[in-house]
Amino acid sequence: MKAITCTEPGKMDEITLDKPEILANGEVLVAIKRVGICGTDIHAFGGNQPFFSYPRVLGHELSGMVEAISSDVENMQVGDTVTIIPYLHCGKCLACTSGKTNCCTEMQVLGVHVDGGMAEYLKVPASHVFVVNDLSLDDAAMVEPLSIGAHAVRRAAIREGETVLIIGAGPIGLGAARFAKLQGAKTIMMDISEERLQFAKDWADCDLTVTASENAIDLLKEVNNGSLPSIVMDATGNKQSMTNAFNYVNHGGKLVYVGLVKDTITFFDPDFHAKELTLLGSRNATKEDFEYVINCLQKGQVKSSYVTNKITFDEVNAYFQAGNFRTNKTLITISES
Repeated sequence: MKAITCTEPGKMDEITLDKPEILANGEVLVAIKRVGICGTDIHAFGGNQPFFSYPRVLGHELSGMVEAISSDVENMQVGDTVTIIPYLHCGKCLACTSGKTNCCTEMQVLGVHVDGGMAEYLKVPASHVFVVNDLSLDDAAMVEPLSIGAHAVRRAAIREGETVLIIGAGPIGLGAARFAKLQGAKTIMMDISEERLQFAKDWADCDLTVTASENAIDLLKEVNNGSLPSIVMDATGNKQSMTNAFNYVNHGGKLVYVGLVKDTITFFDPDFHAKELTLLGSRNATKEDFEYVINCLQKGQVKSSYVTNKITFDEVNAYFQAGNFRTNKTLITISES
């Protein structure tokens, strides 16, 4: 089978691997049809993904069709459309036994710690496969990035009527904004790109948008009755933005880091204490988040795929080499059916 590997920072190669054949108990072989390109993939290509090792077959935003199942798998059949939870957890550590499988101490993420789905076939545990026959392959591939935003919103424990600022109108920020809206929040999206902000207003139904600038604090107060947002979610993965985000949270509020950066973030402690802020990290997502997102898509509460660019398997290397990553979401089509 064909696969694409990131052999070292800045270098992608198309390779040939053996198609997985032997399935152990509880395993499913998926013919991969769609792969979303994530910021994690871009950071890995750039050499600044903190959990990455080379060489690696990238790809963790996945959809496909069941090719084969082990004899003990009963909840799916060959030909089903599926989406995949790419976070392989141990099930034994304190995080796992506490229900936080998303931050397992032995976490193995497809496409990061182990080879992922930029390949024609992928063998995965049946426990990490969801049958979604009523979703398109495009939408099924977007369940994972949407679940990242949904998990961050659940971490924030938003109350109806709260004002939530989402910084970064990329795919993860868009999901966070939409699910915050579904929790009854007043949502404000901030980004440096007017084009992205317009897309966010249309797709996520944001109440307001604010362009990131030196006077952002004044603008936020102006559109929020003189107060700063009670919850701020930073989905940029940018050190400067993540550092500045402390300034945008109201007294008694919460700051949620959704994006990841390979760097040290610092803050001014007197302000942090004066505001009695709560700082939260949000990593990956859980089975419950995936189920929630799938349900929202099925009900039409989340608009169909926010994919804005599609490429073929053979165009992947050129896409990464070009470095034009500002489009909201690029989807690789491995095969049409």
